[in-house]
Amino acid sequence: MKTPSRFNPAPGLADFWTVIRRPQPYRWPILGLSILPVAVMLYWASGSTVYGEPERPKVTYITTLDPARSDAEIVAENRTNQEVKDLRAAADERAATRKRELYKALGTAAGMDVEAIERKADAERAAEEAAAAKQREEMAQRLAESAKQ
Repeated sequence: MKTPSRFNPAPGLADFWTVIRRPQPYRWPILGLSILPVAVMLYWASGSTVYGEPERPKVTYITTLDPARSDAEIVAENRTNQEVKDLRAAADERAATRKRELYKALGTAAGMDVEAIERKADAERAAEEAAAAKQREEMAQRLAESAKQ
């Protein structure tokens, strides 16, 4: 045996349908005004944007290095890496020098004042190197200050 629930919407809907079917002059304006607050709240809620908390990053540690390495092994690996870095820098410098020579020859063949262009390029390179050195010095000072704290 099914017990009637007091939360059953069917009787309410039946009453609503009975009232709305009666011929009254203000039934549609009353229905519109009844719907208006809910419609305004839904419009307002649909226009707002809520962002959730970002997902916490997953930290991945370097797993290719043996955690049981000795300090001597670390120093030897660092020296090897520095040698490779120096060789790459030397190769890059040779390529840049060769490229400058080719552009100089092209500029001479085109009738340009290559000495003035070279002086300007040397001044720009010197300014870039000075800026890089200043940036390295500032970084070293910040690291020293943070190490003191």
